[in-house]
Parts: sequence; structure tokens; C-alpha cells
Amino acid sequence: MEEEFEDEAWNNSAGRGNAPEEEVENHEEPSENPKAVVSDCLQLFSSVDYIMEPGIFVQLKRYFQAGGTPEQVINTLSANYTAVAQTANLLAEWLIMAGVRVTDVQAMVENHLKDMILKTFDPKKADKIFTEEGETPGWLTEMIEHHTWRSLIYRLAEEYPECLMLNFTIKLISDAGFQSEITSISTAAQQIEVFSRVLKTAIAKFLSHPEDWQGAIEEVAKMVCHGQHTYVYSQVLIQVLSQEAKGGFIMKRLSQEITKYALKNNHNVTPITMALNGSSRHPQACEALTSMLSRNTLNPADITVLYRNYTSPEPPPIDLIRNPQFLELLVDSLFKVGVKINQEHKSKYIYLLGYAASVCEIPTKKGQPKGHRVLNKDELKATIIAIEKVHAICNVSRGSSELIADISTLYSCIRFPVVGVGVIRWVENTVTEPSYFKLCTESCPLHLALLDEVACVHASLHDQILRLLVRLFESKQDELEILVQLELKKMLLDRMVNLLARGCVVPVVKYISQCCTRGDTDISLIRYFVTEVLETVTHPYSSEFVQLFLPMVENEEITGSMRGEGDNDPVSEFIVHCKAHYTTL
Repeated sequence: MEEEFEDEAWNNSAGRGNAPEEEVENHEEPSENPKAVVSDCLQLFSSVDYIMEPGIFVQLKRYFQAGGTPEQVINTLSANYTAVAQTANLLAEWLIMAGVRVTDVQAMVENHLKDMILKTFDPKKADKIFTEEGETPGWLTEMIEHHTWRSLIYRLAEEYPECLMLNFTIKLISDAGFQSEITSISTAAQQIEVFSRVLKTAIAKFLSHPEDWQGAIEEVAKMVCHGQHTYVYSQVLIQVLSQEAKGGFIMKRLSQEITKYALKNNHNVTPITMALNGSSRHPQACEALTSMLSRNTLNPADITVLYRNYTSPEPPPIDLIRNPQFLELLVDSLFKVGVKINQEHKSKYIYLLGYAASVCEIPTKKGQPKGHRVLNKDELKATIIAIEKVHAICNVSRGSSELIADISTLYSCIRFPVVGVGVIRWVENTVTEPSYFKLCTESCPLHLALLDEVACVHASLHDQILRLLVRLFESKQDELEILVQLELKKMLLDRMVNLLARGCVVPVVKYISQCCTRGDTDISLIRYFVTEVLETVTHPYSSEFVQLFLPMVENEEITGSMRGEGDNDPVSEFIVHCKAHYTTL
């Protein structure tokens, strides 16, 4: 509705601007006193540098039609001409002649102009000038071709969201292909066309940068969660895309990550989520799930309802319980130490988690009735048994030595992805206890050794493992002696190198590179990491790996003591190889 109103406003303005002059004059002249018009015009002409104003020709026309004399207007305009703009140009030429770079002078003038406009901008006057033009002014089209003035428009649009001239200019900028610059969501969300383009650009960035998918997802989620209207619009759009045969699962994942981000920021999006997943056709399951998601806690009564539905001959769609929030609650209830579940209902919790993790729907073939679903439950029984076994181990607090008897069971069950997720949650819950490392005597605790096995069999869980290792690496262990702290961090670096060897290369190296840049990590630890990596990797290397790792290897403070006299040591060999094959870096 707003867009229609704006379009109508611009069209009406254009219509007035294109009307025959006689009609305008016949409408205005009788109501204006010629003497009053002359007096009004002379007052305007008396202002400083009025000859430079965009409305000068309109006022001159009014002045002469009202009987004003040429001599008087020439004298008035001349007397009040101080040439501010021309003086600025002259000063700029002097600065260039004095040796200042042209780009620096241009930046000085532009930045001062930006500051002046920001201080004195009047949205009402801007709308008035824009309306009087009757069409898109030529100077505005020229302005949006320059990044400096586009950035000014973005700032003004944030401060004055109701300004029609600025909203129209934002649309012009988007039409011109600069939508990727519109980082202010409040600016983009004013118009659906602009927001759609910005959203499309953000999603395209997420799809084309798999190595930084976390940052890309957060950027998209932040944009989508700007308001209720942007959230509903975006989620409906992504829901439609998720139905596509090619790449639909990626869109589904994006939708789920956006939902997680919204919940993390205390937005109650459960009703929207439930409305989009088709749960209305299964009211009992929908009501039970909605109740738990709204409270963010599980309860036996609702779990029983879901269990009854999913053990029936015609169960609801799997997507209904493949809700990230619901799965998080199930994993926490089954794999966190000390969480008590009623023994009578425990099997129902396990069944629902196993069902969500292992059952899949086989696409329907041509000729089958609409809505017909075929379920593949081949892995359901084995998944449920694995969850039961590991739950029995994780639910009791045990030290590393007590876990040795269960190690073979854990290793055999970890091959199930859902158990891998549960083990990470259990390990995180255990090793983040303040006293864990204080009481630990092993060089590598068994809990953390289990992470190596998870990393080996589940590449999709690398990110979760790295986040936990980073959290431990940055944790304060002030109760431990300095040398013990260093040994602990070396052990964590070993886990990171193992993660790197399993394919999680760029995220691990990027994190250590950030530690090196920040300067808050002991240099001996950086040296230890570089040594371990050089012993692990071999060419060919990806350009991104070289870009991140080479600066650390070339750093004399880190690798100076590791170099020999010739080029036979690993450090020199790596540097020589990279310099020979990556000349652009």
C-alpha cells in the first residue's frame, strides 16, 4: 500500500510539472499580487549566492511576469554574490598546485560537504525540490554514480526514514545495481523491492562462500530478523525455495539457522515456524510441539502425544520434529550429565530422537496418490540402540579411567551422526566444569580423545568441535601452574591439528592466524602449531591456506629458531615452494 501511495504521489507530481504553462498561470496569477510577488522575489534574490540555487529560474520567471525590472534583479543578485562554491574550487586548485594529491583534495571537499549536508538536511525541503522537478533530477542520477554520495544517502535514509525523496533515491540506487552496499536493514526494509534485492545478494553470498558459512548465515539472519514483516516475508520465500529439487536442502538449512538466530535473540517465532511447516494438518502433534517450543522445555505429556503420533500407521511428516530447537532439547535431555528423565518415558524420548535422525521419506513415484508417503526405517532400530547405549554411559558422571571399559561401545556408536552430536554435547558439558582440568592427570583426557574420533567420521560436525576447542583454548585456567597451562593448550592445539588433518583446514588456520594477529597468545604455542602443521601437510596447497599460513611461517619471531643454514628445513622448503607457485600473494 505504501509503495502504491508513493508511486501515485510521484505520478501526480509529474503530471503537475508537465501541465501546460497557461493552465498553471491561469490557476496561480489571479491569487497573487504583482507587487507582493516582486517583493517576495527580491527578498529571495537578496540572500547570499542565490544565483547558485536550483530554483533561480522559476523565481526569475515569476519576477518578470509580475513586472520586475532587469536592472534591479541584476544589481541585487550581483551585490549578494559571494562565490562560496567558486572560492572552494579556487582553494582546491591552490592545494593541488602546492603538491597535495588530487584525490586527497577531492576527499577533503567531499567530506566537508557531507558533514554540512548531514547538519543542515531538511527532509521537507528535499521533498519539495524533488516534487517541483516533476521527474528524476539529472543531478540525482549523477550523484548515485559516486560511492561517496551513495554513502551519504544511506546515512540520511537511516535518520529520515519517512523522506519520500530519500526512499525513492534508495530505490534508484538498488535499480542501478548497488544493492550490496545497502548494509542498513532499516533502510532496505522500507521498500519490498530494495529489501528483496538485498536479501538475494546476502543469500547468494552465503551460497558462494561455503568456507565462511557461519558469518554469511549470521548476516542473512540479522537482516531477516529486523522486524516481523521482514521475517515472515523472508521465511516464506526461503520455504518456497526449499521445495526445489536442486539445492532445496540448503535453503531448508538456512531457514533453520535463521530460526535458531531468532530464538537466540529472544524472538518468539514458534507460531510462524509451525505455520510454515504444514503442521496444521496434524493438530495433536502440532499442539504438543508448539507447547514445548513456546516454553523451551520438554514435558512427558507432550512427548507421549508425539510418540503416539509417530508410532501410528500414518505418522505426521518427519520435518515436523526435525525442528532445530526441539532436537536441541532432546539431545540435552539425553546426553547432559545428571539430567533425570522419568524411566517410564525415557524410551519415548530416545525413539523420537532416533526417528528424527534416521528415518527418511522416499519421493513418491508417478501414479501414486497425492500425499502418499513411503518411509525408509532401515536404520531406526540400530540408531535407537546406539542412543540407548551411549545415554547410559553419558548420564552418569565418570572420570577418564572409569570410561576405559566403555571405550569400544562409544567408538562403535559414534558412527551414528546423532550419537556424534550427543557425545560432543556430553564432552562439552563435562570438560567445561571449572575443576575438570584441575583434577585431570592424563596428557590427553579420554573425553577430548573422543572428539578426535567424532571428527574422523563426521565432517559435518567439525564446526561444533572447533568451537568447543576454541572455547577451552581461550578459557582461564588460573588455578593451574603456568607450565601446566601451556601443556594443556598444546594438547588442545593437537586436537585442532587433528581436525585440520580431517579436512577442517581453513577454519583452524584462520583461528590461529587471528590469535597471532591479536598478539594475546604465547608465541611458543604459535610456533608449536606451525611445527605440527608443517609435519602434517604437503603440497599442493590451496591459495587460501597459503594466504593464511605463509605469514606465520615467514615470521622470524615464530620460525627463526626452526630454520637451518640451507633450504632443507621444513620452514624454508614451505616458503620456497609458496614463493615459486603463489606469486600473486
